[in-house]
Amino acid sequence: MYRFLSDNYAELVARCKEKVSQRPKRAATPEQIANGIPLFLTQLISTLEAEGEGRMAESLRISGASGGDASGTSVMGASATAHGRRLLELGYTVDQVVHDYGDICQAITDLAVERRAPFSVPEFRTLNRCLDNAIADAVTEFSAGRDAALALRQLGAENERRGVLVHELRNEIHAATMACQALKSGKLAIGGSTGDLLRRSLDSAGRLLDSSLAEVRATAHAADDNPEFSLAAFIADAAGAASLDAERRACQLSVPTVDPFLAVVGDRDHLLAALANLLQNALKFTHPRSKVTLHGYAVGDRVLIDVSDHCGGLPSGSAETMFSPFKQCGDDRSGLGLGLSIARQSVEADGGSLSVRDVPGTGCVFTMSLPRRLPE
Repeated sequence: MYRFLSDNYAELVARCKEKVSQRPKRAATPEQIANGIPLFLTQLISTLEAEGEGRMAESLRISGASGGDASGTSVMGASATAHGRRLLELGYTVDQVVHDYGDICQAITDLAVERRAPFSVPEFRTLNRCLDNAIADAVTEFSAGRDAALALRQLGAENERRGVLVHELRNEIHAATMACQALKSGKLAIGGSTGDLLRRSLDSAGRLLDSSLAEVRATAHAADDNPEFSLAAFIADAAGAASLDAERRACQLSVPTVDPFLAVVGDRDHLLAALANLLQNALKFTHPRSKVTLHGYAVGDRVLIDVSDHCGGLPSGSAETMFSPFKQCGDDRSGLGLGLSIARQSVEADGGSLSVRDVPGTGCVFTMSLPRRLPE
């Protein structure tokens, strides 16, 4: 076979070039003519010649063992890798990479039939081994390069979105900072135009954060449409994080036992962040040395999580407005007043609801209602 291939080298290259030119959006470039299939054909000839002379080690060095060479890259593998990389740079698809090597196989077979050239079974096995290894190396390099390029494009798009968000947030925070500095001078009234500027800037910043949060949540849900998790473990994680805050504030955190068979459907990370906001809020406003209770249980097809505190009760009318962005009802004005707003959005995004119930003279109870995973 190697003599047949050597004698008909130019004819085989011409036939491959003709096949390539007939495929849509595909034309052979000078680089491909010199370094693609022609180089593979030269290496195939050398492999067959080495085998014909009994130099099996040289044959494997050129073209690799059947199924690939785990110990290192063969000469043919290195060339095929470069060919796959070049096709990626030229904008071709993975099927076109495979077709390139299919062309040479078809050209050899057709010409052998036309010239009535007899080939032995071992020679055909060597041809198939060379094609298999070359295609694998070319496609592997092509796919790796394509994936890397896609990852870079996605990273660039993500960085651009983050840059826009940071830029817009910086503008709003800068305006709010200027307004705060002006109000701190004591010469301007909070109810005037400077106060309006502060409010508008904070409102805009809140909308930007809400929009970004919605985008992140939508991406997460696209990756996992119906996640479920243990309620008992979820409550334990939330309590573990809140216990340190309770100890610092000299409060007691009470966590009744949770049914170990209860499971919740939803985005665990976002819901855990929402529950952490509720616990932080309860510990912030409950009276010193009082108790905050975290209780998870089921009612029908819903899982309910209550966070109860001893803040003394809610101001009149505050239950309807306390989930609004930048709304702060107590005397403690640390933070931005976004925690409850973000918590409600996170819960509602998973088909749940977040409500508050006033217990006059005692405190209030925040309740997360979430879809329950029922036994099948």
